[in-house]
Amino acid sequence: MVTEASATSDASARAAPELAVILPTFNERANLPIVTARIAQALAGIDWEIVIVDDNSPDGTGEEANRIAAQDRRIRCIHRIGRRGLAGACIEGMLATPAKYVAVMDADLQHDEALLARMLATLRDGKADLAVASRFAEGAVQAGLSANRDRASRFSIAVVNRFLKVDLTDPMSGFFMLERRTVEELAPSLSTQGFKILLDIVATARGRLRVAEFPFTFGQRQHGDSKLDSRVALDFAQLLLAKFTDDAVSFRFVLFCIVGLSGVGVHMAVLAGLHDFTAWRFDVTQAVATVIAIAWNFVFNNAFTYRDQRLTGWRYLRGLVSFEVICAIGAISNVGIASLIYGQQGAWWLAGLSGALMGAVWNYTVSAAFVWRAR
Repeated sequence: MVTEASATSDASARAAPELAVILPTFNERANLPIVTARIAQALAGIDWEIVIVDDNSPDGTGEEANRIAAQDRRIRCIHRIGRRGLAGACIEGMLATPAKYVAVMDADLQHDEALLARMLATLRDGKADLAVASRFAEGAVQAGLSANRDRASRFSIAVVNRFLKVDLTDPMSGFFMLERRTVEELAPSLSTQGFKILLDIVATARGRLRVAEFPFTFGQRQHGDSKLDSRVALDFAQLLLAKFTDDAVSFRFVLFCIVGLSGVGVHMAVLAGLHDFTAWRFDVTQAVATVIAIAWNFVFNNAFTYRDQRLTGWRYLRGLVSFEVICAIGAISNVGIASLIYGQQGAWWLAGLSGALMGAVWNYTVSAAFVWRAR
């Protein structure tokens, strides 16, 4: 016997959609109603859902996503608090849907949603495992690509094709589609940092995916600001390092050490200047040079190493003070470890290197936990 309650439950039950479109967002409030409406129109006759993955946008993108979702049950939003990064948002969105196929595209209206149906048809027919919308395939138009971005993109593509053996006209594209089960297989080896999730997928798959590319017109951004800045070059280098070392080396730690080496140069320059132009005692000049060098390291780590967690306002000042204290303790541990090893081994170079490494690891680990901790 079917009760009224069970009939209602059966009527409200809904099988998984065939396609999920993942929209990673950060400050895209004005674009969101437009892009979701366009996707809905482009996918008429297809069972779909849209998963908006918002990185706690301060402009209210998350609230706008909730408003849209309240009017259409096929649209929902994942609110990420304390987690940032386009690649991580894409992976989280693709793994959060039961749909057979997943597509990733930007919410800034530069991607052509009309391609979605063609990309899906190609995957359905088994002609490819991965469908990529390409800005550089024959017939594509780069209306929204500046001359500088065009040159940078073409250079990056040449590097990728040569060193990672990725044979695509646009491995840096942010618009693609594949089966969700493929993402599940590759996810443990994918980086959650950076922008180039497609490149990571293709490089991690190591030639196992048959790819179909679709030329399209890369449009002009209508609202908001581009998220592409100097950090993109760092993200690109990070991904290359990850693939070359099989994720054995942390790019953030490498950046931290590079900044630290530049701080050594600043320390010596300040020390030399104070020695030559003041009558201060050496211990005073050494202390001043140390404080200035640590401040230098903080500024550049905040700007580059922790670009995605950059401190501003009062938090910047508190972070600077905390970083000075942490690095001072790191310097003490450096000397202590080096002295201990020198006393046991007698090798000055081993003692010095071990102390420097211990100090760097201490500074990196503790500052990550207390200065640039994820919020």
